[in-house]
Amino acid sequence: MNTMAPIASDKTTAASLLERWRRVPSAIVADVSNGTCQIDPAIRPLCPPGQQPKLFGKALTVHCVPPDIGAVVRALDIAQTGDVLVIAADGHRVTAMIGAILGGYLRSRGAAGLVCDGAIRDVEELAAWRDFSVFTRFITPRGPTSFAHGEVNGTVAVGGRQISPGDIVIGDDDGLVSLTADEATSMLEAAEMKLELEKQWRMRLADGLSIVEALGLAPTGKAP
Repeated sequence: MNTMAPIASDKTTAASLLERWRRVPSAIVADVSNGTCQIDPAIRPLCPPGQQPKLFGKALTVHCVPPDIGAVVRALDIAQTGDVLVIAADGHRVTAMIGAILGGYLRSRGAAGLVCDGAIRDVEELAAWRDFSVFTRFITPRGPTSFAHGEVNGTVAVGGRQISPGDIVIGDDDGLVSLTADEATSMLEAAEMKLELEKQWRMRLADGLSIVEALGLAPTGKAP
């Protein structure tokens, strides 16, 4: 049975699914997926810990051929509210794929933020936007040289993870993960159970239990 069919055809259900995932941090996704949903940790939040806006939204993907950023430019005018621009630039570090001008236009269209497996620039301005989250592998001052090539809304490889248009992208101080539609359905219950379990651990510790007791471990350190 295809359990995704009702979700794809029911906008209310789809919105509910997204809102439930919005409460889940990247660490929980990494845990319940055994790391398969994780994006390379070398693609880091632009802001220091505690200052990084959380990233959450559906992927709008582009594949660039540096130093050309044609795909980024074409994608900006189709960006919608809540989108995450995912830029696959093959880890290119010399040329920025986006900066404050294009990033500001993307932000003005209501996008949630961007992920760049490559380089960006104008980071002082990008980092100041509390409603727009940026993750990148590199920072460089050098700009692009052309605007002609690349692909928009295809499946791309970013940080060792295949990301397709519409996949859920979650980013926070710990890093980045992504979820396909199937994964978003199949892993949600496990993610919410892990969130609840961690809440219980914190409550038990606050009540004065030892860490072994709080985690329900046997004295040997093994789970009962």
